[in-house]
Amino acid sequence: MPTPRPLSLALCLVLVASLSMNVALAKSRKKSSSRGPSTSLACSDFYSQANADWLKANAVAGSGMQSALGVLAQHAQQQQIDLLNADMQGTQAGVAKLLGDFWASGLDEAAVERDGAAPIAPLLSRIDAIRRSKDVPAAIAALHQVGIPVAFNFSADVDLRDPSRHLGYFSQGGLGLPDPAYYTRTDADTRALLARYTDYVSRILALTGSKPDQLKAATQAVLDLETRIAQASRPLATLGDPRANYAQVATSTLGKQYRHLQLGDFLKAQGVSDDAVSLANPQLFAQLDALVDGLKPAQWKTYLRYQVGAAMAPYLSKAWRDVDFAFRGQVLRGETAPAPRQQQVLDAINLAAGPMLGREYVGRYLPGATKARAVEIAGQVRDALGRGIDRNTWMSPQAKTEAKAKLARLRIEVGAPTRDLDYSVQPMGRGSFGANMLIASTWRHREEMRRIGRDNADRRWDVLPQQPALAYDIPQNRLIVTAAMLQAPVLDMAQDPAAQYGAFGALVGHELTHGFDASGRMVDASGNVRDWWTPVDAAGWETRSAKLVSQYGAYAWPGLTGLKVDGRRTRDENAADLAGVDLAWDALTTAQPTLASAGRQAFFQGWARLWPQQMSSDVALAMSSSNMHAPGQWRANGPLANEPAFGSAFSCKSGTPMQRSTSEQVSIWR
Repeated sequence: MPTPRPLSLALCLVLVASLSMNVALAKSRKKSSSRGPSTSLACSDFYSQANADWLKANAVAGSGMQSALGVLAQHAQQQQIDLLNADMQGTQAGVAKLLGDFWASGLDEAAVERDGAAPIAPLLSRIDAIRRSKDVPAAIAALHQVGIPVAFNFSADVDLRDPSRHLGYFSQGGLGLPDPAYYTRTDADTRALLARYTDYVSRILALTGSKPDQLKAATQAVLDLETRIAQASRPLATLGDPRANYAQVATSTLGKQYRHLQLGDFLKAQGVSDDAVSLANPQLFAQLDALVDGLKPAQWKTYLRYQVGAAMAPYLSKAWRDVDFAFRGQVLRGETAPAPRQQQVLDAINLAAGPMLGREYVGRYLPGATKARAVEIAGQVRDALGRGIDRNTWMSPQAKTEAKAKLARLRIEVGAPTRDLDYSVQPMGRGSFGANMLIASTWRHREEMRRIGRDNADRRWDVLPQQPALAYDIPQNRLIVTAAMLQAPVLDMAQDPAAQYGAFGALVGHELTHGFDASGRMVDASGNVRDWWTPVDAAGWETRSAKLVSQYGAYAWPGLTGLKVDGRRTRDENAADLAGVDLAWDALTTAQPTLASAGRQAFFQGWARLWPQQMSSDVALAMSSSNMHAPGQWRANGPLANEPAFGSAFSCKSGTPMQRSTSEQVSIWR
């Protein structure tokens, strides 16, 4: 099945907030009132005043969390389900029919039971046909083609030397356990986990057809081969730095260097013809090359059968799914019960055919007027950032010149990627969910491989249009706004227009400033990885952000006694929140210089209504020690306490909780 790309998380700042998926579906709508808000509450805790109805209606029972953005995420999921139900019942052709058939085949549990292991029978037959060691590499390549990476991973990602293109990255993989250290550590917990895994391998092999009297030996054959791979793999802790996992090599050398593994032929099978790839762990691939030559073909066949069974188990009959959940669900993920069938099928479709679903989602749920409004506001906020660069007093002239050049090249993409994919794919039908999963995975792998090569880096996004996200893509210097994000509470077309700036506009500002802050300083206007700030710029940033560290460090964590927000860990996101509000306010007042009092208040209400949260104490404690964002109360209140315009809009006196004194107020782009 498709795997995460190795550099994506390190190079792309995605999602303005964590969109919790364990949120009860609820709606928070603006209520009209003939009288203004309570001034005293607005000036002491605007978050509670603006979100009073939502907070009252969304109490948490037991352990869990609810948030306005989490509601948005769950609403987007329901929209996908509604779309798939309509496609299933419709008569249209093309992508809609593919999705409708895929969905119907997954929901038909009786058909899935009848299908048993039939979907993987052709793959197992292909493996059984291996006779000699030289047959093994072709079998490995064939499994990669259908989205089942074995022995190692190979994926497309940004070329660190040339962000305009994607390289193919050879990286470690091929293991059933998430950490290579689990195969060699000797502590009691690891040994217990390995025992559970051994049982899981045995049960999967039994389902793939291994005979009972051969099962123990077959299980040991798999564990032996995986242990050999693990011993040549790097520790997980070393994989976080993209530069440490980047080593460009000429593809023309691979055939000779890895003669038995046949990596040159592997690339041809994936449709990759680029002149270079990244291969940062040559020791691992030398080990794999030796294993292909040195191990008996029978051991490779057993390993490959297991890998196919383990990859496809969630999409086959109940016997397979039960084995998968007992280990991967309960042991590795800590789940207490499988997800409802509908959720399982939706997750599978997003994994294997997510871009197809995204294409249909945009057509159904993103009206032209909404997209036009989003483009309009985002463009105005971008212009406001240009004015902020000009007027700020902490940037050096050299940095301002580079920042303006970078801003001039920044692109805004709304709804879906501007470069579409090739949706030609083998017909699916409704007879076999597992077979459809393989068809879709083969298609998605093909499209991923097409990203590799020059001028292909912007081929698509690293987030799907049906997933709520607003992101600044550092390597491509572009703002990405998904279709799913363009609804309440982010961009509610029924809201006061000024509130749209306070919500959507401020989130745009938040993300855009990541291209010019302590993160964005590391990539210049030409896409080169270099620090374009001077020491003066760095000192100016530190001076201003230090005041935010103090401000947020004084805030109590809601629901936790005696615990404060970690102002240092949340500093950069707090700075982006403040910048976002500043820039959106600039954009609004530039577009509407005679804005009435009601509109000014609506702007700040739009911001505050993004952040209502309710969480149990255990969730709050976990978030307090790990989350890079402040809790919702302070994401709402913290920036506004630094805004003179907020104090003016709600008549808050200097020195009140929602209006810090002039000497305490922090500004970055204002």
